[in-house]
Parts: sequence; structure tokens; C-alpha cells
Amino acid sequence: MKKLVPDQVKELWQEQEQQKRSSEDCYLEQERFIDRYRSIWNTALCLETHQDLQESILDELGQYMKCQDLPKIRNRCHQAVSILKTEWQQKVVEGNRESVEQFYDESQATIYELMWWHTLAEDSSPLAYVTALEFAQQHDCRHYLDFGAGVGSGGILFARHGQAVTLADISSPLQQFSQWRLEQHQLSAQFIDLKIGALPSRTFDMITAMDVFEHLVNPVEAIDQLSNALKPKGFFFARLASEIDEDRPQHIVQDFEPTFNHLQKLGFVQVWQDDWLWGHVVFQKP
Repeated sequence: MKKLVPDQVKELWQEQEQQKRSSEDCYLEQERFIDRYRSIWNTALCLETHQDLQESILDELGQYMKCQDLPKIRNRCHQAVSILKTEWQQKVVEGNRESVEQFYDESQATIYELMWWHTLAEDSSPLAYVTALEFAQQHDCRHYLDFGAGVGSGGILFARHGQAVTLADISSPLQQFSQWRLEQHQLSAQFIDLKIGALPSRTFDMITAMDVFEHLVNPVEAIDQLSNALKPKGFFFARLASEIDEDRPQHIVQDFEPTFNHLQKLGFVQVWQDDWLWGHVVFQKP
């Protein structure tokens, strides 16, 4: 079984600590490993008419927003974090679940923020979706749920590689955009609006929650939902970590100890951890 890139990178730097490799050699080799993930990500997400991911994503946004001025679209992407911060401060009452859910159900700026993030222009952490895909393939997973699916990039990646995909989110604008995107890519998926629909029981081999749990009013409640949706021996792949970010007040959870404790209470066992690149963990349901 081929090692996942975070494990390869970890071993690489362990060799550097043992003075078997130079730092320069490690950096170059690490980039080579990550470039393989970039290639998989770019190939999955680029429209057929594009080879450059950033141009493809801007084109998608322009088509959906009915705006042919791509520099204007790019500018909206760059401003999205600031716009979301302002919207949050104006609309959300601290600790009020209804106002948090309303924020996500109304804001279109999230589309711009997430799409730009998925260009990898800011950082490479969306490539953890490729790690999740390879983990799923290695463990013969077939039915996949992206919880808090955002703009649907994870669903596109998994569907492109033959997985049966379900995308769940609380935001109607994100769900509508994701459905449109998968149609543009000629891919199929199921969609669940978490405001009105429940996750099916014992359905999925693999569930991801990518940078989602720091946004939740009640992460422990979400674990119960996901546990019910997983098949026995199914896998939960997530990043359960967050720090205070002045630019992103939507990150309302920094203490994940109750979440980890609840997973343990339900019998979940941690079976893998990326403690080198992006910090994701995998738990297996009993």
C-alpha cells in the first residue's frame, strides 16, 4: 500500500533530523510529493476548456455570477474574507445558533472565498482532499459524504474518481452553486440541505469534514449525526483544530477536547494522523 503524502513528508524530515538528507534536498522532495497532489487536484477541478486552475475557477465564477469581467471576479475573491467578517459582525449574535445558521444561508461571499482558497493561491491545505481520496481508495470505500461541503470541490474530486458522492451543507447559496458546478463538470451527486434534511443512517464508508467543525455551534451534536450516517467500520476524516483568527470570526470553536472525548465515548478509534502537513485525523467507527 503506497504511503500517503503526509507520511512520506514526515519520513523525509525524519531523515533530515538523522542527518541522512540536507534541508534543501528535503524541501525539493517535499515539493515533488505535493506537486503530485496538485496535479490530481487540478486535473479534477479544471473545466475541459482550461489547463490553469486559477483561470478555470475564475471562469466558473464568472459564468455562475453572469459576469464576464474576470478581473472584477478576482477582486471579489480577494475581498471575500473582509466582506464575510463585516457580514458576521453585523448579523451574528454570539452564541445564537439561529443567527449563525442564517449567516451561512444568506452570504454569497463564501462562494468567492472558498473558490479562491481552492485555487491553492493562499495555501496548499485543500490538497488534504486528495489525501482523503487516496485513504478512501486504499480502504475500499465507495460511498462518500462531504459534510459542510461548501462549493463542492471535494465532491468533484471524489466523483471524478468513481465514488458515489453526497454533499451536505446548511447554506442554500452553496448548495445551489455546488449543484450547478457538478452539472458543468458532467458529474452526479446527491445533495442534502441540513436545514431541512437529515443524513441517512449507516450509508457512508467515508465522511470528510474539511475545516468545518470550527464553524459549528454544537460540534458534539454533529458527531452524533455523522456517527449515525457512517456504516460500521466507516471512516471519519477531519481537521479538528483551529486558532483564533481576527480575520475570520466565523471560527467560533478552538477547544475540540469535548469533540475528541465524544468520539472516544462512541467507540471511535483514531487510525491515522497527519502531524506534519495539514493536521487532519482519521477515526474509524466501531
